[in-house]
Order: sequence, then C-alpha cells, then structure tokens
Amino acid sequence: MTDRLFVYVADPMCSWCYGFGPELDALCERFPDVPLHLVLGGLRAYNTKVMDRALAQTLGHHWEEVQRQSGQPFSRALLERADFVYDTEPACRAVVTVRESAAPLALPMMRAVQRAFYAQARDVTRTEVLADIYAGVCADALDSQFDPTAFSAALASGAMRDATRTDFDLVQEWGIRGFPTLLAVQGERLHIVAPGYTKARAMIERASAIFRS
Repeated sequence: MTDRLFVYVADPMCSWCYGFGPELDALCERFPDVPLHLVLGGLRAYNTKVMDRALAQTLGHHWEEVQRQSGQPFSRALLERADFVYDTEPACRAVVTVRESAAPLALPMMRAVQRAFYAQARDVTRTEVLADIYAGVCADALDSQFDPTAFSAALASGAMRDATRTDFDLVQEWGIRGFPTLLAVQGERLHIVAPGYTKARAMIERASAIFRS
C-alpha cells in the first residue's frame, strides 16, 4: 500500500453503497492524488434462496430511504419477480475480475453494475448481463480490446472465485460488518472515514485530519 490511500469496502448490490456514490465522488474530487482501492464485501454472497415477499418488502423500504437521502434512481421491478435469487457474489466477482485485469475500470464497473441493478432492474447475477455491462464500461473508456468470451471465462475461473473469496475474508478479518465502509491508510495504519453511508463534508473533514497526523 502507498503512504496515503483510500480503501473502499462495498458490494455492488448494496443499496447504501449505491446511494453513497455521489458522496464518494465529492471526496475523491477533494483528494485527487489519493488512490482508491476497492475491496468487495459480499453482502449476501452465496445465497441460494429465492427472494420471498418479506425480504422484498424489507428491501423496498431500504431502497426508499436510500433514494430519499441520496436522490439516486431506483426501479422496483426486480422486487416483483417470483424467481430472483439475491446472491451478490457474481456481481462482486465481476468487479474483482475487472480490478485484477484493468484496475482503473474497477470503480466504473461497480458503478455500472449498480445502475443496471437498481435503476434498470437488470439481473446482475447472470454472466451474460455482467459481460454486457462491462462491454459498456469499456466503450465509455474508449477501450476497444474488450472480448466478451474472455471476460466470461475469466469471471467463471477458479482464480477469480478465489480472489473474490479472499476479499470477503479480508473484510471479515478487519471486523467490517456493514457497507459502505471507507478507510484511509496513512503510513501503516488504517483509519475509518465512513462507517456506513456518510455525507462528503464529514468524510472530507475526517480524511483531512487523518492525513495531517
């Protein structure tokens, strides 16, 4: 790790992480020279149960609150499906796959997955959907080297499954139980900047104090 670094612990299918996006952007604009490293948290990783009506209602209430506080757009269409399995591991693995092969596109990939899931009600547990999302990210970045077959193969590989599990284990080792969490690294120490959804102004104040110490 560098002497100064932000570590963003998140899950693409966490609604508060989606709402946190504009606040994170404002923080990064204030500290343009501080790198940001993504660690994927695994909010509902490896879930195999079809979402029932009780969970859908609970999620709907959370989404309404996130929308109220952040202004981010939401579609409730996925909450109406009778066959949706809310497994966040594939979306996390897709971001890890991009991070490991094209690190500058990792955060744009996570943002694109969030938009696809929350605003467009796309099923981001599906490989073909994730590949299509990444194709759009590459197009936006003017990267013409995207190969959907290669991406899908990498996404399905044991190496990327293991790398994703390593992220989940690291998050557990750090004792992080909620997302988003933003950490600042100063020297060899980790400091908490945002233990959950936090407005940019408060994060900027905390990060400024940490980096002055």
